[in-house]
Amino acid sequence: MSMAPYQGWVGGLAAGRSRVWAEAEQASPAELRALAMSVLGAGPDEDEPPEARVTGRWEADGLVGEALSWDLGYGPPTEAYLLRPSSATGPLPGVLALHCHGGFKWYGKEKVADGPDGPAPGTAGVRRELYDGTAYANELARSGFVVLVHDAFMWGSRRFALTEGLQPGGGTEDGIAAYNDLAGAHEHLVEKYCRLLGTTAAAVVAREDRAALAYLAARPEVAAGHLGCIGLSGGGLRACMLHATGGPVRASVVVGMMATYRSLLDQHVARHTWLLYPAGWPERADWPDLAGCRTEVPLLVQYNREDPLFPLEGMQAAHERLERRYQRAGAAGRYEGQFYPGGHKFDRAMQSAAFDWLRRHLGAPEAMGS
Repeated sequence: MSMAPYQGWVGGLAAGRSRVWAEAEQASPAELRALAMSVLGAGPDEDEPPEARVTGRWEADGLVGEALSWDLGYGPPTEAYLLRPSSATGPLPGVLALHCHGGFKWYGKEKVADGPDGPAPGTAGVRRELYDGTAYANELARSGFVVLVHDAFMWGSRRFALTEGLQPGGGTEDGIAAYNDLAGAHEHLVEKYCRLLGTTAAAVVAREDRAALAYLAARPEVAAGHLGCIGLSGGGLRACMLHATGGPVRASVVVGMMATYRSLLDQHVARHTWLLYPAGWPERADWPDLAGCRTEVPLLVQYNREDPLFPLEGMQAAHERLERRYQRAGAAGRYEGQFYPGGHKFDRAMQSAAFDWLRRHLGAPEAMGS
């Protein structure tokens, strides 16, 4: 969708906004972190992990799995999977695997993780398109991590019922597709309610991700101080927000969700979720500044050169901005940007590189049995 008839209006306002974004590059990491904490709603009561109950256990394909549920005090309970290698003999690094947006809200965690019954019906297409056919959270766990995957606000167990005639029937393939179509339009209404209530959908999602991180950190199977996060697309967006606001995070991987705001203005705004534009952030800083506000924490960003959601020049500009920020902080070795051929995806080659990077920064799986 182009704003061509209004280019004068866009261009005039963008010039002023571009000056703000340019000035933000000179802001200190501490200033940007304070802004991130304000915009994304971090509060003093978020250190306590939610009280989760185990609703199921299984062991298959080299993994021990748990189905979990916890109540955040609003909406339906959050459901999650915890996955770890069955050969583990002691604590391992923990990683929060964050599912994508994908215009697919019927499922959350099931898009990236297999539960006790294997792949969920209706997930084959999204996995084939985005994840090279894999349940990457399971692959990550098999490689030596304790992995937690939970449903985000508006997805899976946390989805809205869409009542008053808007609820498609059941979990059939057609019903799932119909729900996903309706949920896309419904996101605009959710954001309106959030704004009216003094928050944003991004802040709600970030808060729930921090709650999941607190739970993962409290698990005895997780090595203290060895926590990371990873996600593609909307999951990469969530990883970026968690990197900025999640204190325990010690390494973050953002996949397919990094470009400058300026590069999106002509043709790339419409296809993105409201989560990319949390009120209070674009007015003060650029999107890469959110990822760069904690230069003490290692960051890997993976870019796809032909990604239709971002212009290549916008991704390159974001990469260079992040490089400069980490260099100024004396932390050049803590940021890495990797560019891959192809479209919007997190394929097996990218997964392998990301898992290796997490092992380097979170610790080798020394507690794996032979």
